[in-house]
Amino acid sequence: MSSPNLDIIALIAGNGIYPETFVAAARKAGVKKLVAAAFTNETKPELAGRVDAIEWFRVGQLGKMISFFKKQGVTQTVMVGQIAPKNLFDLRPDFRTLIMMAKLKQRNAETLFGGIANELAKDGITLLPATTFLEDLMPGAGHVAGPQIKKRRQEDAEYGFKIAKESSRLDIGQTVVVKNGTVLAVEAFEGTNEAVKRGGALGRGGATMVKVSKPNQDMRFDVPVVGPDTIRTAAGAGVDLIAVEAEKTLILDRAEVLRLCAEAKVSVIALA
Repeated sequence: MSSPNLDIIALIAGNGIYPETFVAAARKAGVKKLVAAAFTNETKPELAGRVDAIEWFRVGQLGKMISFFKKQGVTQTVMVGQIAPKNLFDLRPDFRTLIMMAKLKQRNAETLFGGIANELAKDGITLLPATTFLEDLMPGAGHVAGPQIKKRRQEDAEYGFKIAKESSRLDIGQTVVVKNGTVLAVEAFEGTNEAVKRGGALGRGGATMVKVSKPNQDMRFDVPVVGPDTIRTAAGAGVDLIAVEAEKTLILDRAEVLRLCAEAKVSVIALA
């Protein structure tokens, strides 16, 4: 894909620290104007002070969002930060969203986001990869953070990696929790954090969380992310090893991730 135009880029901004991480990287790369579509009860209000223009929407107001982008002169946008799964399905859709959703045979994150990308394209707006300007935040294979691990835990991580790849291929979820060669939890509609809590409770300590990209992952959306909240959730659930897919997973606020991993004795590794 060709390099993005640095004149103006819009963010479709979800929750967490992903949007502000993107803003900092985009500014460093020389983007002149940043515009944000923010979502009530999802996007952090502080984002307003970091972008040049912002408008707030309910999830499902696709037509209104595209009108805002066109008014701002936007021709490229990027999806940064999750929308809670329950909000994706608790839509009060506008007319344009209704028409888009009527065309979908299945309704999961990939088809919904793909549908949004198609609608944006109709108005001349390109959806950029979610990793734009953030490529250096995706670690290669090997140890990432926390204590070094033992061979038995490496085996659990590799086993979980295979299961998670299959689960994500079936569009169920991209995260699993395993212990001693047994699958304790598979992420589904509840989202990563709830799956980790459930699996960790069953494991009663010493469990492994594995998070992968989908086979043929569309890097424009739903890219795996690990950040400080992931480490806190894992530690609280008794998960002390997190395995991610090398060069396909964003590690946000790496300094804080390293600090939390050292403090909570949670290891992070990347598998190829």
